Parts: sequence; C-alpha cells; structure tokens
Amino acid sequence: MKKFAFVLALASLFALSGCAKKEKITINGAEDLNGKTVGCQAGTTGELYLNETAENVKVKSFKTGIDAALDLKNGGIDAVVLDEIPAKEIVKKFPQLEIVNASFASEEYAIAVRKGDSELLASINKTIAAMKADGTYDRLLAAFIPADGSIVLPETILTAGSRTVKLGTNAAFPPFEYIESSDPVGFDITLGQMIARDYGAKLEVVNMEFDALIAALQSGAIDFIASGMTATDERRKNVDFSDTYFSTNQVIIVRK
Repeated sequence: MKKFAFVLALASLFALSGCAKKEKITINGAEDLNGKTVGCQAGTTGELYLNETAENVKVKSFKTGIDAALDLKNGGIDAVVLDEIPAKEIVKKFPQLEIVNASFASEEYAIAVRKGDSELLASINKTIAAMKADGTYDRLLAAFIPADGSIVLPETILTAGSRTVKLGTNAAFPPFEYIESSDPVGFDITLGQMIARDYGAKLEVVNMEFDALIAALQSGAIDFIASGMTATDERRKNVDFSDTYFSTNQVIIVRK
C-alpha cells in the first residue's frame, strides 16, 4: 500500500507540474527586450541595432525574416526585430504574431552601387527623381503597399541593350522582393527594371543571402543592390548609395 500511495503522490506531482503556467513574457517596446532572446535577419540594420544598442539581449540571426518569425511562433525566441512593412506581411501570414512597436529606429532605403561607379549612380538618381515627379512612385506604392493589403503586380518592364546590369537582392523581404511563380518580384524589382531601362541595359536579377550582397557588389558579381537596404554610415564605407527612395522604421514582433 505504501508503494501504491507513493506512486499516486508522484503522479499527482507530475500532473501539477504539467499544469503549471509558464511565466508570461510582456514586450511593449524596445526597453522590454532586456534579458530576452531576440531574432533578426542576418546583415540587416535590425541585427546592427540589437548588437550595438540593446543591452543584455541574446541575439539570434536568421537567413530571412520569415525564418525568424517561424522560430518566434514556435516559441524558440521571445521577439523579432524587423523593418515595418515586411513585418506587417509576416503578421498577416502568421496570425499568432503581432507588432507591438511601430515607431523606433527610423531608416531610409537606397540603392547601393560600387564605390566610384558615378555613371550608374547618376542614372539611378535620375530614375528615382523622375518616378517621384511623374506619379510612377505613387503607383508603385499603391501596387505593392496598398491600403487594403491586396498586392497587384504591375506588368514587367522590358529591358534591352548591348550590356547587362545585374541587380543583387534577397527575395525574402515582401513586398519589396519575394518569389512569385519561381521569379523574383516586388517593389525593388520593378524599380530595378526602371533603372535598367533608363540605363539602356538588359536587367539580370541575382538572388542571394542578404549578408552576402555587399561583398558580391564589391567583387563585381553584381552591379547594384536593390533589397530594402538602409543607407547607414557603416555601409557607406564600402558602397555608394543613391538618393533615398523609401523611409520606414524598425518594429518588434511578438507572439499574441
């Protein structure tokens, strides 16, 4: 009987421990990341922000923001820091997640070219200025970042010429670049088509890891980067940036 009673007591103990609630993690802003494990995309400004300014944070880097979101959804990390527009696409895809802070670490996207490539840089700036002046920029925003969330892909802009320019991107950052029917599409891809057309060249899109883009540009494997890349002082040491074409913020994604 004593043995039976001991087994019953042990079973009850396990049952009680199994029913115990896990401590709730509350993250309402950047200050709440202290002591947490936070995911980000490797090579991004989100990773830079966490490594340089966040205190007592365990940073876990992923190849894509989607990979980080999956680990968050499955309980592997406590939060994800990512650019606002791609973050909104992620929470649409994963209803278990939500954005809790949409207004810190502001940044500006620009096109990167090799240091000293003044000809291509001037042409890119001319294209950006023209599309903002003639309404093309607003139409692209309406297509890829619509108020109702329903993206409508514009027609592909045909490019041609005796030379080819290679656009480097990481097609895992919707709506700026992502894969649709095996082809890279998105705001930056259409912008790249306009850049190549105005430059009188045929466009080739090269999809690779985000943290490999600058090295590929420096080596000559690609000619410019259009990948939701923020023009930071650190990156300016290695590349030249065009005029800004989009302003955004870093946000925090958590489980609901």
